[in-house]
Amino acid sequence: MTTTGTTAESSLLASAFRDAFRHHPAGVAVVTARDGAGAPVGLTASSVASVSLTPPALVLSISHRTSAAAALLAADSFLVHLLEARNVGLARRFATSGADRFGPDTRWTPLVTGEPWLPEAPTALRCRPLSRTRVGDATVVTAEVAGVRSSGRAGEPLVHHDRGYHVLGPALPAS
Repeated sequence: MTTTGTTAESSLLASAFRDAFRHHPAGVAVVTARDGAGAPVGLTASSVASVSLTPPALVLSISHRTSAAAALLAADSFLVHLLEARNVGLARRFATSGADRFGPDTRWTPLVTGEPWLPEAPTALRCRPLSRTRVGDATVVTAEVAGVRSSGRAGEPLVHHDRGYHVLGPALPAS
């Protein structure tokens, strides 16, 4: 087992940690908000998880390396769009550094509350941050879900695994 210590050991641990999570599939979401000037910002996230039903709450991690991090972390509210397989183009666009995320190829509209909504996503959760905790090169945000917009569609979920996007296969039989 790799432990922390020297810079070389820390680098090896970081590499082993990254490799471990490459093989742990995660759902894919796009997080959107408005920056201080009112411009839309967003990023692709695979670090979103439900944490509470009462009140409805989730947690996500925002890397400080993304250009949208500062605006998302300063926002009073944001949307978490849960993606399905047919939304892989959105996932790629919002994950690409320097991409025009809200350009002509992206259908979006602001909600009455201001957050950029991506209507192609089957579900969007409107969130208000409860806490922000810096952890290394990221900030973990716990947020209360203030509203849900759902199309009612039940498409194939989009999953990120081993640096690529995938669709889940059929469910395994019950034991």
